[in-house]
Amino acid sequence: MSEILSQSEIDELLSAMQSGEVDVEAIKNEEVSKKIRVYDFRRPDKFSKDQLNTIEVMYENFCRLFSTLLSGMLRTRVITKVVSVDQVTYEEFIRSIPNPTILNVFSILPLKGKGILEINPVIGFCIIDRLFGGPGFSTNKGRPLTEIEKGVIEKVVDKILFLFVEAWSSIGQVDPLLEAIEMNPQFAQVVSPAEMVIIISINTKIGETEGLVNICLPCLMLESVANKLNTKFWFASSQSSLTDDNKRYLKNIVERTSVSISAILAKNNVRIKDLLGLQIGDVISFEKKKNSDVEVCVGSKLKFYGRPGVVDGKMAVEITKSHKEEGYDIE
Repeated sequence: MSEILSQSEIDELLSAMQSGEVDVEAIKNEEVSKKIRVYDFRRPDKFSKDQLNTIEVMYENFCRLFSTLLSGMLRTRVITKVVSVDQVTYEEFIRSIPNPTILNVFSILPLKGKGILEINPVIGFCIIDRLFGGPGFSTNKGRPLTEIEKGVIEKVVDKILFLFVEAWSSIGQVDPLLEAIEMNPQFAQVVSPAEMVIIISINTKIGETEGLVNICLPCLMLESVANKLNTKFWFASSQSSLTDDNKRYLKNIVERTSVSISAILAKNNVRIKDLLGLQIGDVISFEKKKNSDVEVCVGSKLKFYGRPGVVDGKMAVEITKSHKEEGYDIE
């Protein structure tokens, strides 16, 4: 998005290409021969390439969560992918998106300022159509949302913004909040037109419908976490966070797991013939003495030894030693 064209300029360019006024091959050859990169000193880049790469990695993780969320909500295959991460002026971003479109203004506490989640109308109306029970084929290039449609989009965007919590977990704890929904880009002035913003463009394919979802983050919003936006810090934090999260998750699962415990008073081998001949009053003798410890099994594994008894009128076993102390293999 380093050179942003308005919708009218795009239409003029397409018309010129179709009429033959513009030679596509000549343009390609010119681009190959160019080795000079234009740099505007009046509008310097505020974030390095490494920082932009870190943001791209963050939102690649977001895309995986985003795909899972939409697939579950819409009951269809959804593919999302980060196609670009650029820093441009806010005016260039506003000029590059269609009018009307679906602009969701949000805040990310404790960061200052507001960002924008722009959903292309083709994708937005596809989501609405699927949620209303339709096939999801959207050819609508843009119209104002009805109150019902606006309510549906608001609930969907709330769930999308919640994914920021995990995507940003390596940078810090954040609390995203939807502030407003606008259709006209001119009414969503979150920063001044000349202010630099980071644009994350996500290609979204829902079934056969394809379009862009753009996330606009003002550079002023990211200044407080700029020192954390480097690849080394992000990977170190994400690995540490992943390890801690896994430990807490496994501990929680283990602590809540139910296991069966049984106390085996005695064992003996009996022939089927003798078993079938048993009657009331018959006595089966065991090798164990009445005061000897009984085996206490967790599941099917012998783990402890104990003494049987009664507590509050209920049968109980007092653990006296573990099976491990006897020198046997627990497994």
